[in-house]
Amino acid sequence: MTPIITERLILRPFTEADLPEFFAIQHDPVVNQFLPWWAPQTDAEALTLLHEQYLDAPDGYALAVCLKATNKVIGFIHAEASAAHDFGYGMAQSAWGHGYMTEAGRALIAQLPVADYPFLTATHDRENPRSGAVMRRLGMTYQYTYLEQWQPKDFPVHFRLYLLNRDGDATRQFPKYAEMYPTHFVEEGLN
Repeated sequence: MTPIITERLILRPFTEADLPEFFAIQHDPVVNQFLPWWAPQTDAEALTLLHEQYLDAPDGYALAVCLKATNKVIGFIHAEASAAHDFGYGMAQSAWGHGYMTEAGRALIAQLPVADYPFLTATHDRENPRSGAVMRRLGMTYQYTYLEQWQPKDFPVHFRLYLLNRDGDATRQFPKYAEMYPTHFVEEGLN
């Protein structure tokens, strides 16, 4: 895949050479508390995770987010080709608050073929409202909140689901998680 270049960033496929930055991001307990997998504790565990999530036939687009000036990884972003078209991201704490993830998200969304990605969904832990702010800046709209016993970490999380319709179908909904999880509700004031 050809890298995606923005004003300040490069979005490109990961390589094994990115392991030190990838490990640092994944190992950070503040960042990892909002990620679905346990933090790697060794280079070997981080390398396995890098392969599973980004190097070995990822589902859709799975890219490193790098500063243009250094080409060093500061985060990651993905858009899955699955039925949910899940859109997700994470970033090193040192890169928070600069608008990098919004910039990366806009760039990736602009590259996604509408025919293959007529909509995107994204979820965030409601204890991580900054992630929801990124979703809103990307044009996503809040749909509902649901309670899931999050695996493999095995603790309850209230997730907020956001949806971006890209093909003009303003009536589309994504009820899958509301149907899967009995505790679900709509919070006021999130759009």
